[in-house]
Amino acid sequence: MNFSGLILLGISTLIFLLAAAAAKQWGLAPSLGKIVLTLVLYSLGNLVMLRLVREFGMSVSFSLSAVIQLVSVNVVALAFFGEQLNALQATGVVLAIAAVALITLGPHLQRL
Repeated sequence: MNFSGLILLGISTLIFLLAAAAAKQWGLAPSLGKIVLTLVLYSLGNLVMLRLVREFGMSVSFSLSAVIQLVSVNVVALAFFGEQLNALQATGVVLAIAAVALITLGPHLQRL
């Protein structure tokens, strides 16, 4: 993935983080405006992802996006919304990160 791809990945992550925060706000106090904002943000994030898929392939684009979103959404949920993970949930997050890393890096490691 080149520099422009990393920039697009960062943009999509930011958009998806804003969408997740909007979804949380909707969950706390539902309103039409919040759900529309959430849907618009998720749609915009997916449009950016389509560009990444076209340029770098589905496997790489979605794997990288998944792990970056997993980490960043958890950081936002824990730091800004005061959510907590128990030990089993935290283990699941760590295992999910490891799984995506293996999926993403697996083909490259097998060539060594």
